[in-house]
Amino acid sequence: MSQAKKVAFLLANDFEDSEMKNPYDEMVKNGHEAVIISLKSNEELKGKQGTIAYTSHLGIAEAKADDYAAIIIPGGKSPSHLMNNADVQAFVKEADQAGTTIAAICHGPQILEAAGLLKGRTLTSYPGISSEIKAAGGNFVDKEVVVDRNWVTSRTPEDEPAFIRETIGKLGVNAW
Repeated sequence: MSQAKKVAFLLANDFEDSEMKNPYDEMVKNGHEAVIISLKSNEELKGKQGTIAYTSHLGIAEAKADDYAAIIIPGGKSPSHLMNNADVQAFVKEADQAGTTIAAICHGPQILEAAGLLKGRTLTSYPGISSEIKAAGGNFVDKEVVVDRNWVTSRTPEDEPAFIRETIGKLGVNAW
Protein backbone atom coordinates (compact mmCIF):
# COMPACT_ATOMS: atom_id res chain seq x y z
CA MET A 1 0.00 0.00 0.00
CA SER A 2 1.43 3.36 -0.91
CA GLN A 3 1.59 6.24 1.46
CA ALA A 4 -1.48 8.15 2.58
CA LYS A 5 -2.39 11.21 0.58
CA LYS A 6 -4.56 14.27 1.15
CA VAL A 7 -7.82 14.20 -0.77
CA ALA A 8 -9.99 17.32 -1.06
CA PHE A 9 -13.78 17.10 -1.25
CA LEU A 10 -15.37 20.23 -2.73
CA LEU A 11 -18.73 20.41 -0.99
CA ALA A 12 -21.72 22.68 -0.39
CA ASN A 13 -25.28 22.11 0.79
CA ASP A 14 -27.64 19.84 -1.15
CA PHE A 15 -24.95 17.35 -2.19
CA GLU A 16 -26.07 13.90 -3.36
CA ASP A 17 -25.68 12.00 -0.07
CA SER A 18 -24.16 8.74 -1.33
CA GLU A 19 -21.85 10.54 -3.80
CA MET A 20 -20.20 12.19 -0.80
CA LYS A 21 -20.47 9.46 1.83
CA ASN A 22 -19.25 6.46 -0.18
CA PRO A 23 -16.13 8.05 -1.77
CA TYR A 24 -15.32 9.80 1.54
CA ASP A 25 -15.60 6.57 3.54
CA GLU A 26 -13.48 4.68 0.98
CA MET A 27 -10.73 7.34 1.01
CA VAL A 28 -10.57 7.16 4.81
CA LYS A 29 -10.69 3.33 4.75
CA ASN A 30 -7.72 3.38 2.35
CA GLY A 31 -5.74 5.52 4.80
CA HIS A 32 -6.05 8.87 3.04
CA GLU A 33 -6.70 12.18 4.77
CA ALA A 34 -10.07 13.49 3.57
CA VAL A 35 -10.41 17.28 3.76
CA ILE A 36 -13.79 18.91 3.16
CA ILE A 37 -13.49 22.29 1.49
CA SER A 38 -16.47 24.60 1.16
CA LEU A 39 -17.04 28.34 0.79
CA LYS A 40 -16.34 28.80 4.51
CA SER A 41 -14.55 26.70 7.14
CA ASN A 42 -16.57 25.11 9.94
CA GLU A 43 -19.71 25.28 7.82
CA GLU A 44 -22.32 22.56 8.42
CA LEU A 45 -23.29 21.08 5.06
CA LYS A 46 -26.37 18.93 4.60
CA GLY A 47 -27.08 16.39 1.89
CA LYS A 48 -30.17 16.77 -0.24
CA GLN A 49 -31.82 13.77 1.45
CA GLY A 50 -31.37 15.52 4.80
CA THR A 51 -29.92 12.45 6.51
CA ILE A 52 -26.20 13.22 6.26
CA ALA A 53 -24.24 16.29 7.31
CA TYR A 54 -20.55 17.16 7.23
CA THR A 55 -18.62 20.11 8.62
CA SER A 56 -16.13 21.76 6.31
CA HIS A 57 -12.49 21.73 7.40
CA LEU A 58 -11.39 24.65 5.23
CA GLY A 59 -12.83 27.58 3.35
CA ILE A 60 -11.87 27.66 -0.33
CA ALA A 61 -9.97 30.95 0.10
CA GLU A 62 -7.52 29.14 2.46
CA ALA A 63 -7.14 26.01 0.32
CA LYS A 64 -4.07 25.41 -1.86
CA ALA A 65 -4.50 22.98 -4.74
CA ASP A 66 -0.93 21.68 -4.52
CA ASP A 67 -1.63 20.33 -1.02
CA TYR A 68 -3.85 17.58 -2.49
CA ALA A 69 -3.25 14.38 -4.44
CA ALA A 70 -6.87 14.35 -5.59
CA ILE A 71 -10.00 16.47 -5.62
CA ILE A 72 -13.39 14.79 -5.46
CA ILE A 73 -16.51 16.70 -6.49
CA PRO A 74 -19.77 15.04 -5.40
CA GLY A 75 -22.93 15.87 -7.33
CA GLY A 76 -26.44 16.86 -6.43
CA LYS A 77 -26.98 20.62 -6.18
CA SER A 78 -23.67 21.20 -4.35
CA PRO A 79 -21.74 22.02 -7.58
CA SER A 80 -24.26 24.73 -8.50
CA HIS A 81 -23.56 26.44 -5.15
CA LEU A 82 -19.79 26.35 -5.78
CA MET A 83 -19.29 26.72 -9.53
CA ASN A 84 -19.47 30.51 -9.83
CA ASN A 85 -17.02 31.15 -6.99
CA ALA A 86 -13.72 32.53 -8.35
CA ASP A 87 -11.66 30.75 -5.66
CA VAL A 88 -13.27 27.39 -6.51
CA GLN A 89 -12.55 27.95 -10.19
CA ALA A 90 -8.93 28.93 -9.51
CA PHE A 91 -8.49 25.88 -7.23
CA VAL A 92 -9.61 23.38 -9.88
CA LYS A 93 -7.69 25.16 -12.66
CA GLU A 94 -4.48 25.04 -10.62
CA ALA A 95 -5.05 21.37 -9.77
CA ASP A 96 -5.75 20.51 -13.41
CA GLN A 97 -2.63 22.32 -14.63
CA ALA A 98 -0.58 20.35 -12.10
CA GLY A 99 -2.08 17.04 -13.29
CA THR A 100 -3.80 16.41 -9.96
CA THR A 101 -6.52 13.77 -10.07
CA ILE A 102 -9.96 15.39 -10.30
CA ALA A 103 -12.90 13.04 -9.78
CA ALA A 104 -16.34 14.51 -10.49
CA ILE A 105 -19.65 12.65 -10.40
CA CYS A 106 -23.18 13.59 -11.43
CA HIS A 107 -23.36 17.43 -11.57
CA GLY A 108 -19.71 17.71 -10.39
CA PRO A 109 -18.40 18.50 -13.90
CA GLN A 110 -20.32 21.80 -13.75
CA ILE A 111 -17.45 23.13 -11.62
CA LEU A 112 -14.93 22.08 -14.30
CA GLU A 113 -17.17 23.70 -16.92
CA ALA A 114 -17.40 26.98 -14.97
CA ALA A 115 -13.59 26.97 -14.70
CA GLY A 116 -13.34 26.70 -18.49
CA LEU A 117 -11.63 23.30 -18.46
CA LEU A 118 -13.89 21.14 -20.67
CA LYS A 119 -12.61 22.02 -24.14
CA GLY A 120 -11.14 18.92 -25.76
CA ARG A 121 -11.76 16.67 -22.73
CA THR A 122 -13.80 13.45 -22.73
CA LEU A 123 -16.05 12.95 -19.72
CA THR A 124 -19.42 11.80 -18.46
CA SER A 125 -21.90 13.29 -16.00
CA TYR A 126 -25.52 13.26 -15.02
CA PRO A 127 -27.17 12.91 -18.46
CA GLY A 128 -29.26 16.05 -17.91
CA ILE A 129 -26.18 18.28 -18.23
CA SER A 130 -24.73 16.58 -21.33
CA SER A 131 -25.78 19.51 -23.54
CA GLU A 132 -23.95 21.93 -21.18
CA ILE A 133 -20.81 19.80 -21.45
CA LYS A 134 -20.99 19.70 -25.25
CA ALA A 135 -21.66 23.46 -25.45
CA ALA A 136 -18.52 24.06 -23.34
CA GLY A 137 -16.40 22.00 -25.76
CA GLY A 138 -16.37 18.72 -23.85
CA ASN A 139 -16.87 15.31 -25.44
CA PHE A 140 -19.76 13.72 -23.51
CA VAL A 141 -19.79 9.89 -23.31
CA ASP A 142 -22.65 8.00 -21.64
CA LYS A 143 -20.65 5.42 -19.62
CA GLU A 144 -20.45 4.52 -15.91
CA VAL A 145 -16.94 5.91 -15.63
CA VAL A 146 -14.67 7.83 -17.99
CA VAL A 147 -10.96 8.38 -17.33
CA ASP A 148 -9.35 11.15 -19.39
CA ARG A 149 -5.78 11.83 -18.29
CA ASN A 150 -6.10 13.14 -14.70
CA TRP A 151 -9.93 13.17 -14.66
CA VAL A 152 -12.33 10.49 -13.45
CA THR A 153 -16.02 11.19 -14.13
CA SER A 154 -19.23 9.24 -13.53
CA ARG A 155 -22.96 9.78 -14.03
CA THR A 156 -25.04 8.82 -10.98
CA PRO A 157 -25.01 7.04 -7.60
CA GLU A 158 -25.33 3.69 -9.45
CA ASP A 159 -21.87 4.34 -10.93
CA GLU A 160 -20.16 4.91 -7.57
CA PRO A 161 -18.33 1.53 -7.39
CA ALA A 162 -16.54 2.21 -10.72
CA PHE A 163 -16.02 5.89 -9.80
CA ILE A 164 -14.44 5.00 -6.45
CA ARG A 165 -12.34 2.17 -7.94
CA GLU A 166 -10.85 4.42 -10.64
CA THR A 167 -10.24 7.29 -8.20
CA ILE A 168 -8.47 5.03 -5.71
CA GLY A 169 -6.48 3.56 -8.60
CA LYS A 170 -5.28 7.06 -9.54
CA LEU A 171 -4.01 7.48 -5.99
CA GLY A 172 -1.92 4.33 -6.34
CA VAL A 173 -3.89 2.27 -3.82
CA ASN A 174 -6.34 -0.36 -4.87
CA ALA A 175 -8.31 -2.17 -2.20
CA TRP A 176 -10.98 -3.26 -4.68
